[in-house]
Amino acid sequence: MRVFVTGATGFIGVAVTKELIAAGHQVLGLYRDESKAAALKATGAEAVAGTLEDLEGLKRNAAACDGVIHLAFNHDFTQFAANCETDRRAIAAMGEALAGTHKPFIGTSGTAMANTGPGKLATEDGDIISPEHFPRAASETLAFSFVPKGVKVSIVRLPQVHDRFRQGLVSPSIQMFRAHGVCVYVGDGRNRWPAAPVLDAARLYRLALERAEPGAIYHAVAEEGVAARDIVETIAARLKMPVKSISPEEAPAFFGWMARFAGFDMPASSAKTRKILDWHPTGPSLLEDLRQLPEDIFMTDAH
Repeated sequence: MRVFVTGATGFIGVAVTKELIAAGHQVLGLYRDESKAAALKATGAEAVAGTLEDLEGLKRNAAACDGVIHLAFNHDFTQFAANCETDRRAIAAMGEALAGTHKPFIGTSGTAMANTGPGKLATEDGDIISPEHFPRAASETLAFSFVPKGVKVSIVRLPQVHDRFRQGLVSPSIQMFRAHGVCVYVGDGRNRWPAAPVLDAARLYRLALERAEPGAIYHAVAEEGVAARDIVETIAARLKMPVKSISPEEAPAFFGWMARFAGFDMPASSAKTRKILDWHPTGPSLLEDLRQLPEDIFMTDAH
């Protein structure tokens, strides 16, 4: 299968591209940064320059392939609403190009999209959170609107995806801790974040593409919930910094754009996904990867 992969040079995109090629698929990988084109080609992928704003290019590349995996997203959270709108326009363009073809389109979302309420286990069957509360939720709704138009749309919801170098929202947390000289959690630190190793997440994308069930939601969750306090204390041990609790009211001043996530309890299940796709994560835990982070990530002028 020839697959158009947006965000092919990103953290997860690189892993997905390699996973697809290893399984015998061909990849047409979209890249924005010219400096990353050579590395993309070195994976065995065909590289094509473009952006999510180039809607005609997205249509053309989607139409030229047997399926699409949409991973690209601008993670500048200071312009989150605008970036979500760009994402929706990109999905609409690719969906239009695939209409009537019955080709698979795999979109990307987050496990926080499940509207289960604080502390409840998010599942693949739950309602979607209102776009008024989280703008990116509208991307799922838009993507699924192409199912009756003849597109095999499914969504992979991601938790904190990690390896020894990057760990989703945990990575910017480390930089914030370094900047403040202290590691913090909100309240009692019992709020949980689901997690998955990047290679396991990449394998899930391939399985979702190959099995192509229209209307399906898959959770790429290896660990249902890792307590924030455990994450912070693991980082603090590496940074050799003190740990303290802050109140929810203090979180915006410390975490900035990430305050809405820092104290959020969002455990998630992948029981249905594992059963349907026969997906069984085998990689290290989030805390294991944090303990193996390269030393230079923890270097700080304060110590």
